[in-house]
Amino acid sequence: MNNTTFKYLLEQFGDLKIMQFQVPNFDELTLNHKQLAYYLSQAAISGRDIVYDQNYEYNLLIRKVLENIYQNILKDPENKRPDEFDEFEIYLKKIWFSNGIHHHHSTDKFFPKMNRKLWVTFFKFYDGPLYSFPKENHSLSEFIETIIFDARIAPKRVSQNSEEDLIKHSAVNFYKNVSQKEAEEFYQKARIARPDLKISWGLNSQLVKEDNSIKENVYSANGLYAEAINQIIFWLKKASEVAENQQQKNSIELLIAYYKTGDLKFWDDYNIAWVKDLNSNIDFVNGFIEDYGDPMGMKATWESIVNFKDIEASRRTEIISNNAQWFEDHSPIDHQFKKKKVKGVSAKAINVVQLGGDCYPSTPIGINLPNADWIRKEHGSKSVTIENITTAYDKASKESGFLEAFVENKEDRRLSKTYGAYASNIHTDLHECLGHGSGQLAEGTKTDALKNYASPLEEARADLFALYFMMDDKMQELGLLEHKDFAKAEYNSYIRNGLMTQLVRIEPGANIEQAHMRNRQLIAKWAYEKGKTDKVIEFYKVDAKTYVRVNNYEKLRQLFGTLLREIQRIKSEGDYEAGKALVENYGVKVDRQLHKEVLDRFKALNIAPYGGFVNPVLLPIYDGSKIVDVKIQYNNNYTEQMLFYSKNYSFLEIKQ
Repeated sequence: MNNTTFKYLLEQFGDLKIMQFQVPNFDELTLNHKQLAYYLSQAAISGRDIVYDQNYEYNLLIRKVLENIYQNILKDPENKRPDEFDEFEIYLKKIWFSNGIHHHHSTDKFFPKMNRKLWVTFFKFYDGPLYSFPKENHSLSEFIETIIFDARIAPKRVSQNSEEDLIKHSAVNFYKNVSQKEAEEFYQKARIARPDLKISWGLNSQLVKEDNSIKENVYSANGLYAEAINQIIFWLKKASEVAENQQQKNSIELLIAYYKTGDLKFWDDYNIAWVKDLNSNIDFVNGFIEDYGDPMGMKATWESIVNFKDIEASRRTEIISNNAQWFEDHSPIDHQFKKKKVKGVSAKAINVVQLGGDCYPSTPIGINLPNADWIRKEHGSKSVTIENITTAYDKASKESGFLEAFVENKEDRRLSKTYGAYASNIHTDLHECLGHGSGQLAEGTKTDALKNYASPLEEARADLFALYFMMDDKMQELGLLEHKDFAKAEYNSYIRNGLMTQLVRIEPGANIEQAHMRNRQLIAKWAYEKGKTDKVIEFYKVDAKTYVRVNNYEKLRQLFGTLLREIQRIKSEGDYEAGKALVENYGVKVDRQLHKEVLDRFKALNIAPYGGFVNPVLLPIYDGSKIVDVKIQYNNNYTEQMLFYSKNYSFLEIKQ
């Protein structure tokens, strides 16, 4: 397909835009590779319901009821749509995007903009099961109405307020009837009882208190989410049969064993085997992986990504990973926290084929796994930059006018337009491959010592590593950057985003909650404050509009190095109070006046601040029962894809 005719931006509603990504060179894959990608993609879609339920216990109920109403309204022979149908439709689209009723980024509950009194009119179109619900003397209609319209119910999916019980004030479905203190004590006892185990305690379970007894409901083929997990296992078995090599086959079979039993020892074994698989062209992520969705930073949401290697783009990532020891040795952190010998660091650029779970529709642009620090230290890690996703973002935003609206300086515009896209990918390469994989914990430091501040501090650590080294002469020596204008473009973009433009994603009057946004403001604001005397970074006004510029790139680099050293110390020593102070003082609070100005300027552009993707469709071609080819088609209808998934990949049952 010709890039010039490919439609990247599909539609826009509320603060969201829907795009599609192209999968270059898929048709050139071997039949075996195509089959493997197809089976893994089916596994990626099969876990969709899981993340809905993890995000909030009534998400699936709400989604199923609203989808039923929506489809019945559309097929009404008289085509009589209720008043404010458009607002109902947008609300449902937002639920699909966020995998639930809380915003995917801020985690705040969002609401239908339709008049609440109209809900009864909409519910008349419902003809589905009368699912069970907990309140007596209420109808299903009244129960759902109360949940989706009442601001007092489940207002926040993930609370980051360390002054309150994080579990009690979070709507996530990882805990039932358990307080923060009880959860902390439960897992502390588990570690004491089995000090020989290095497993990621609590990663794949729901912690429940019943009859004054606390237990784990483990996610497995015979436990919680069994219906979806068994579908994932079904497709993983097929993938195993066409694995590229024995190492990949072993890793898939360990993942199957983990899903069957829920035993985290198998999860660790799988991650070690997966890290060692460096020869496979088709690769994937599948499991309960990232803990951003848990206020305690322990339990993981389900996600999946299927991909294959971008040979050309991977040349730069291979250079970075091959020089991992040099970067570690020359990092500005304290010597005692450096790895003496960096093991198993690998990196590549990939083209994603399918997104699933918590990576769909909104997806990361880079990944570094596994998350367990001890596996990183003893066995290494794998990092990817998702090349076709960054390309899609870049193509979809070219004509938005965003750069012109927030960059006044012509030289800064030139740097951004000429070097920005490539510089951003290099930043992601360094962040994922080396940043997350760098440094080590001090002996005796617990991996969860930083609690709710762990995620923003870890992202800040990886970003600072990338920022610090982008301005290093080594980048030119290795042939990764031709000159330092690339680094200047990234410094400009990062500081501008951290201090100003990311504020377009924050509601008026709110503070910053999301980990990556806290990280970016922490770095930019700290550097601004510490460099204020020398005007390293400067705010200025032109025609009553505020802009920001970097005046001294070398001094800014030094500030990045100083902050990196401190955040590495905080992580290595588990210094909770110091980490809390950094995040709260620099990463959370919003300048209200500047925020209002940024929102007003952004509104005039009429573009959505958040983006997500529809998946391409993989179609197997059969000769009898044998697959002889797999074709790729691009689905340019968001609603059709979501309803198709709900009809064909909704495996979790709701009690009736």
